[in-house]
Amino acid sequence: MASDKAGQGGSHHDLRVLAFALMAGFPAVALCLWLLWSSDHPDRVRWTLGPMVVLCWLGFAFAARGLVVRPLRTLAGLLAGLREGDYSSRARGADRTDVLGTVIGEINALGDTLQEQRVGALEATALLRRVMSEIDVAIFAFDDADTLRLVNRAGERLLAQPGERVYGLRADQLGLAEFLSEDAPRVMEAVFPGAGAGRWEVRRGTFRQHSRPHQLLVVADLSRALREEERLAWQRLIRVLSHEINNSLAPIKSLAGSLHDLLDRVPSPPDRDQDISTGLGIIENRAEALSRFMAAYARLARLPPPRLASVNVEEWVRRVANLELRLQVTVEPGPPSVIQADSDQLDQLLINLVKNASDAVVDSLGSVKIAWNRLTDAVEIRVVDDGPGLAGTTNLFVPFFTTKPNGSGIGLALSRQIAEAHGGSLALANRVDSRGCQAIIRLPL
Repeated sequence: MASDKAGQGGSHHDLRVLAFALMAGFPAVALCLWLLWSSDHPDRVRWTLGPMVVLCWLGFAFAARGLVVRPLRTLAGLLAGLREGDYSSRARGADRTDVLGTVIGEINALGDTLQEQRVGALEATALLRRVMSEIDVAIFAFDDADTLRLVNRAGERLLAQPGERVYGLRADQLGLAEFLSEDAPRVMEAVFPGAGAGRWEVRRGTFRQHSRPHQLLVVADLSRALREEERLAWQRLIRVLSHEINNSLAPIKSLAGSLHDLLDRVPSPPDRDQDISTGLGIIENRAEALSRFMAAYARLARLPPPRLASVNVEEWVRRVANLELRLQVTVEPGPPSVIQADSDQLDQLLINLVKNASDAVVDSLGSVKIAWNRLTDAVEIRVVDDGPGLAGTTNLFVPFFTTKPNGSGIGLALSRQIAEAHGGSLALANRVDSRGCQAIIRLPL
């Protein structure tokens, strides 16, 4: 229908151009014929020149029509090719010095631009398909009728069917209707033909294609990741426990053997009782150290949920600062702030940080400062010292890792656990303005 109308419009335009060309030349032709027939020329001259004038008039009129219509048809062909997706056609002989040449040149440039964009779109689509096929997360796309339109390789494995068999099926037929109907993101338990039972993280998004709304469903298997994290956690725990227990049992075993040999000696050495007493004292100390270690681990592993109540930040900070007796902790007043938190746990958190800062400066007679300020939705507390700073941050929060001779290695780990249990965070970093370290606590208001 559109092409018929375009053809009819083109025919009418041809006729109008021809009519205007004929009307433009008609006065001159009429004048020539009137002069030719009104003068005393022989009839042979009249019948020879008259038709020649008319033929020239008609020839120039049709030539003018061709000069106008032919370029328009060329442009129409180029535009039709672009509309059909053929970006390889180009018009030749475009002269930028005239208007028509400028139009042809712009259409050629448009074709180049569209061709580059199509190549880019094809490359981007190929890359997207490659990424979707290789990613180890199931991805599904459903249209507004909950019909499957796209699935990647991981989704095919999850459904245990190739994409050709599942395209066009509804979400309820695939067992995915629940994933599309409930809130996302969330974690849920489900059973799939290709993976069995497990825990899955479900995320959803929306997009439009061909003016129709679509839903993008992403299903990630958490069971394998959780099992791997659990395995690594057990490995780390066993490594730490083995190290600490062996450090205590090895000297106990050695001393027990030495004491046994001492008791078997005949005659008994004169200082046997003193040696036995010394050895038993060492065994007692190592056993007590092992007991403290296990108690510290139990404390870290069994942190109770915080019991929330109103806590005045200034009162909390000043209370903890007064507990440090080795040096004077400076408290810089901040804006009045009240948070909902467990006061006892916050005391433990801040005590650990103030103690670490004091340990860093007590020998150099340095200073420790506590300050706080309000952010948009949180209060930020800083414990700042001018000690030697942090040599490395890799193992700061690793449980039982310590650089102190008598340290337990749970202070920072416990402090961060308390902060995160309150919905906040704890970070340590070297100061940029001067020498020293700062601990930054953020707790929600």
